Amino acid sequence: MSTLSHVDSNGEAHMVDISDKSVTARQAVAEGYITMLPATLQLIIEGGHAKGDVFATARIAGIQAAKKCSDLIPLCHPLALTKITIDLIPQPKHNRVGIRATCKLAGKTGVEMEALTAASIAALTIYDMCKAVDKTMSIHGIRVLEKQGGKSGDWQAT
Repeated sequence: MSTLSHVDSNGEAHMVDISDKSVTARQAVAEGYITMLPATLQLIIEGGHAKGDVFATARIAGIQAAKKCSDLIPLCHPLALTKITIDLIPQPKHNRVGIRATCKLAGKTGVEMEALTAASIAALTIYDMCKAVDKTMSIHGIRVLEKQGGKSGDWQAT
């Protein structure tokens, strides 16, 4: 098992030095789900929510969150992301919305945390906009699906 990269030999937290790493194309995809009552999902799909377009707001929130990841998570490097995509997929059969966040850049460190943050905040935004009509919602399944680039190479969840 490898050691934790954000903890030094004295057990103190620190930001990893990436100065000597090569710039490579990197991408990460994360997913998550928000489950809700069928009527709530239908309200979102039909665009009838009093607060406005839930999906448009969640998409913008996810994009903003990815860009602010280093402000939210203490040891993350600030990154110049070149692409952020938030896909919101209604899944009526499961009474939920699937969320898929993709982040890309050419840089020295990966973008997994940015993709996870984007998926999480998109889900939280849907929750916030719909909590008045549905107190039963739950957010779950936040995880990295795949990453590409960097020294450790490509990885995909099974």
